[in-house]
Amino acid sequence: MADYSATVLWQRADGEAFTDNRYSRGHEWQFDGGVTVAASSSPQVVPLPFSVEANVDPEEAFVAALSSCHMLFFLSFAAQQGFVVDTYNDQAVGTMAKNSEGKIAMTRVVLRPAVRFAPDRVPSYTQLEALHHAAHEACFIANSVTTEVVTEIIEL
Repeated sequence: MADYSATVLWQRADGEAFTDNRYSRGHEWQFDGGVTVAASSSPQVVPLPFSVEANVDPEEAFVAALSSCHMLFFLSFAAQQGFVVDTYNDQAVGTMAKNSEGKIAMTRVVLRPAVRFAPDRVPSYTQLEALHHAAHEACFIANSVTTEVVTEIIEL
């Protein structure tokens, strides 16, 4: 269907040890549109100062990708049904735990979308649930993972 790419670039600092496992995990994600994102391991996985707390870590990016995919489909479906979305704010949270095989994995992601619609046409709660359900079913990222993805609608 389509290919997507990213370049992940890491380089050892001059004189930095490596085999003692005391090296920076800071690196870059480069995307075809020209955006470069500062990335690192999570400080919860690799302690400071070997992680860069200010950078995006893969676990955060995973949660953000699920949330973003859901939102993009939600906005499309809302527009198709004649609802005008003014704001969409999702405070998504991913949980790392042991999975059924005993491996550490992102086992659950909770999406908490708070959506404000233009006042002239606001969906009922049932319609809102249906929009979120359709978005979840259509999301390519959610369809690609075994993590439980839950949507908890935040009413405004």
